[in-house]
Amino acid sequence: MAAASSETTSPATKHSLWKWVFCVAGIMSTLVIYGVLQEKIIRVPYGKDKEFFKFSLFLVFCNRITTSVVAAAFLLASKKPLDPAAPIYKYCAISISNILTTTCQYEALKYVSFPVQTLAKCAKMIPVMIWSTCIMRKSYGRQDYLLAVLVTVGCSLFILSPAAGDISPYSNRRESTVWGVSLMVGYLGFDGFTSTFQDKLFKGYNMEIYNQIFYTAMCSCVLSLSGLIFQGHLLQAIDFVFHHQDCFFDVVLLSTVATISQFFISYTIRTFGALTFATIMTTRQV
Repeated sequence: MAAASSETTSPATKHSLWKWVFCVAGIMSTLVIYGVLQEKIIRVPYGKDKEFFKFSLFLVFCNRITTSVVAAAFLLASKKPLDPAAPIYKYCAISISNILTTTCQYEALKYVSFPVQTLAKCAKMIPVMIWSTCIMRKSYGRQDYLLAVLVTVGCSLFILSPAAGDISPYSNRRESTVWGVSLMVGYLGFDGFTSTFQDKLFKGYNMEIYNQIFYTAMCSCVLSLSGLIFQGHLLQAIDFVFHHQDCFFDVVLLSTVATISQFFISYTIRTFGALTFATIMTTRQV
């Protein structure tokens, strides 16, 4: 009986394992490319005048508008309903936290290097566990929290070392460290909320991946465009990209990779949950 039971469950287990491998491979490959492009756009000067691209919110807007178009195309091609599965304000909550996450991530690269930022992301587990406890009423053992705290302390010591911000093109070393750490703390907090709330919507409304991506991305488009107009940066960003063709191609490639990674992320959260996604993101830093 035991052998028969093992044989019965084995295909499902293997299927789940292949899904996990698919998620890990997709997330790691796309986000490595995304990270390299992200650092290049923010930290490498363009043109003969060596100008830096300073419009982080414009990158968010480009990423989200590309994602929303692709998600809409998938919904139409699969003949899925375009109606929202949840109240719009819940999509907006994900959108706002996601915009703040991405903006903090881009801005942090002005003050800390990409390797330092990557190490800081090892602390993803703590905010996800805290948000999961608050939002989804999940509980974790002391050993889980201890492990997460040890990882965070190790990363914090590395970030706060004098070498952390010594190559910033924007400011001196001390200011780089303070702003870099502050922006990364903001990134971790908002990112933890984003993935946890995505998980809650998937479970609470049993919604399609494309549905959540489409409405979240559309909300992000409206919010990021409004922010650009309010700051007066929209025309400046367009002018910069227009006069630096290599920057234009970098932004297009970044938006494409960001869209692909978003589908992998949403699929992982829907299939395995927010904490599994955070664990994959932590192991990715290795």
